[in-house]
Amino acid sequence: MNLNELSPKEGSKRKAFRVGRGHGSGNGKTSGKGHKGQNARSGGGVRPGFEGGQMPLYRRLPKKGFTNIFAKQYTEINVSDLNGLESGATVTAESLKEAGIIKKLNDGIVVMGRGELTAKNLNVKAARFTKSAEGKIAAAGGKAEVI
Repeated sequence: MNLNELSPKEGSKRKAFRVGRGHGSGNGKTSGKGHKGQNARSGGGVRPGFEGGQMPLYRRLPKKGFTNIFAKQYTEINVSDLNGLESGATVTAESLKEAGIIKKLNDGIVVMGRGELTAKNLNVKAARFTKSAEGKIAAAGGKAEVI
């Protein structure tokens, strides 16, 4: 197979519809743009959000707060989520993703303290731990390591 032998799939390419080619075509004269008006003109039309001079919605609503685009986004898990892992394992963000406990890594893992921890001797490596989570991991003979 050569580049000059390639062709698109049958029926995938369609000829462009040419407007303004007589009234018999069904799209002649005004070419589907109606009679006069801003949208009938060359280069006509309005920007998104324009409401014909009425105060647009994005200006009518009050401004409130801001979004910190530099904020780190952590994935939160609870100590009860670690129960499915084998005892004595090293728990990292990558191992949690492989185990299917989390879907996205984001900027790191935060371990929260909800639930009970039955898995013993876990070496948990995360960006942050709550005090209760750290206590429960230590009580189960494990180690909470901040990375």
